[in-house]
Amino acid sequence: MTSAQAHIQVSVCPRCNSESYTKLYSGEDRLYGTTERIFHIIECCGCNLIRIDPMPRPEELSQFYPETYWWEADGGAMSRLSELYRKFVLADHIRFAAAAAVPPGPVLDVGCGGGLFLDGMEQRGFVGFGSDVSLQAAKVCSRRFSIPAVCGSLPNLPFQAQSFGLVTMFHVLEHLHDPLGAIAAARELLPPGGRLVVQTPNAECWQMLLLGERWSGFDIPRHLINFSARDLQELLEYSGFIVHRKKFFSLRDNPAGLATSLVPSLEPVSRKVRGVKESGLNSMVKNLLYLGLVAACVPFTLLEATAAAGSSIMIEAVREGNS
Repeated sequence: MTSAQAHIQVSVCPRCNSESYTKLYSGEDRLYGTTERIFHIIECCGCNLIRIDPMPRPEELSQFYPETYWWEADGGAMSRLSELYRKFVLADHIRFAAAAAVPPGPVLDVGCGGGLFLDGMEQRGFVGFGSDVSLQAAKVCSRRFSIPAVCGSLPNLPFQAQSFGLVTMFHVLEHLHDPLGAIAAARELLPPGGRLVVQTPNAECWQMLLLGERWSGFDIPRHLINFSARDLQELLEYSGFIVHRKKFFSLRDNPAGLATSLVPSLEPVSRKVRGVKESGLNSMVKNLLYLGLVAACVPFTLLEATAAAGSSIMIEAVREGNS
């Protein structure tokens, strides 16, 4: 690829307004197969922000999200075992969030899914609230765990200013057209000294460098902006937060993300969404193979995390400012 081919004029970068980019990769929806369209992963020549091109319009983005792309227990034996596993790996997130020295106030989990994280936080003594763009997910959270949850997204949530001591956003920002607006809205929900915990894939991880467009962290076409740790920190600081802690390893996300990158056809939710026809025995064998692959990925993902190059970045930030 020549320099002239690599640097072409496109719609402006949402961060620095540059119109030039370098094309890094091209790919399609490897995980759910919602579209056969080819998208590009591009890097801004002005600020190095990595994003998808073409950027799906808000009105078309919903077609790339299957109705049940988030996980939900169905009552079966394998489902119960899966839930035990998910609770085990989710404890990593719960410990990180609970360790925040938050002022008095409940926890709001933006993008709460079925509510497993909030249930774990309530078991540690926190009062939880949830929100999710999926009405079904919000209903499951409320029904299963008796945790209030609303259908909606930032900045359009029905909560008063400074209502929460802690707001969490796990794998939310990369899906948004306006992450700056979402962070600003989250800030309004916190008092001075309130905590915000955010997590996104890390666009400077070893997995991305090794796997390119096959890296599951790109999640084409659902991930619109791919943040590095520097990008995320600068976004938070620009929005009036002080970064307090960073973490580059997630037991839930890093090993499973690598396993999914390597063999996406084994990923359990993907198989369910795609409607893969398989017997109970076949399903169990695939689930065990996937679990074994996830376990095999743990050493590498721990190694890249120790080099601050893990495939996810989790940050605790403190809201600055007066009341």
